Amino acid sequence: MSIAQIVESVVDGPLPLRVEAYDGSGVGPAEAARRLTVATPRGLSYLATAPGDLGLARAYVSGDLRVEGVHPGDPYDLLADLSGVRFRRPGREQVLELSRMLGVRGLTPPPPPPQESLPRWRRLAEGLRHNQTRDAEAIHHHYDVSNRFYEMVLGPSMTYTCACYPAADATLEEAQENKYRLVFDKLGLRPGDRLLDIGCGWGGMVRHAARRGVSVLGVTLSREQALWAQKAIAEEGLADLAEVRHSDYRAVTESGFDAVSSIGLTEHIGVRNYPAYFGFIRDRLRTGGLLLNHCITRPHNRRTETGAFIDRYVFPDGELTGSGRIITEVQDAGLEVFHEENLREHYALTLAGWCRNLVEHWDECVEEVGEGTARVWGLYMAGSRLGFERNEIQLHHVLAAKTGADGLSGLPLRPWWST
Repeated sequence: MSIAQIVESVVDGPLPLRVEAYDGSGVGPAEAARRLTVATPRGLSYLATAPGDLGLARAYVSGDLRVEGVHPGDPYDLLADLSGVRFRRPGREQVLELSRMLGVRGLTPPPPPPQESLPRWRRLAEGLRHNQTRDAEAIHHHYDVSNRFYEMVLGPSMTYTCACYPAADATLEEAQENKYRLVFDKLGLRPGDRLLDIGCGWGGMVRHAARRGVSVLGVTLSREQALWAQKAIAEEGLADLAEVRHSDYRAVTESGFDAVSSIGLTEHIGVRNYPAYFGFIRDRLRTGGLLLNHCITRPHNRRTETGAFIDRYVFPDGELTGSGRIITEVQDAGLEVFHEENLREHYALTLAGWCRNLVEHWDECVEEVGEGTARVWGLYMAGSRLGFERNEIQLHHVLAAKTGADGLSGLPLRPWWST
């Protein structure tokens, strides 16, 4: 039995792409726009010993699974093809044939590519999930790749969160600027106000608000982000209004802020830590102060860990839940929710823009971080785009206030910002 015959025996229905293997066999339409080649026995071992997205990722990132018909910086069409494939559980005959092909050594999982993090159970050695040490390591794994790499992929805004497109044909930069404008306006910020930006990244929101006369403190667990942001603040002459600290948000002791923005941090803190997280924010706000929480969510309200590929290669320890759970936790912390909205489709457009940048700068990105890491990013961003388009993941804004004891918020009766 050939490798192609084994593939054909476990696929339920026709293949939308061509699959070939190092033994010379092939299955699927010869004229297909996209072609997958299992190029080595190690690639087959990756696929056999870790069925699903983890095995595919290992083989692809290592170069043992080769692809024709898509650019590695944007394998969106390939992933769309694969998402329609349905697999059957392999029978005894297929398992025995694989065992014969690979031998005992081949049925032992090969060492994963160097870009892979330890599995969750192995990371327990670093301490309980979401303690400050382990959170710092998780952030370092993802965000301290290379500032130059991020400049090429994210573009001039250096903004690694969902943009807000004023129109479908807007540029990525226009949409990111519009996102910061929207957050600023929702928070009702004015010159002289004080803003705390938790998980500030490279300081995009910090600088946006400081340019408009707001005093801003941003915190990030990524040293590389903090250094980049501090340099950008100095170059723009904003040091009298803007500060970015390399720090865990839990180390912030200042309070009395007029507003808190949390843009893309909630995904990292763990659902069980929401009460402490939103309680911390409540305690940092003055009475009447506002919170804008921007985070990736599920279309349901169950707590879910990210899949194996995302957890091992992208966001170690990441957890998601639905907007309803987030709103409940915000309310239980004593904050009053005034507005929420779903920007899911905007994130699909944002990811498409990042993939275009990666394709455009592919050779430079590979030179900067290596081909394996660049492949991880293309795979992750294209797969995430597909997830947002298909409503498997969402992005919600939740706006809340620290209402006074008298129940008065002091806010306008209707939304005061333009969409």
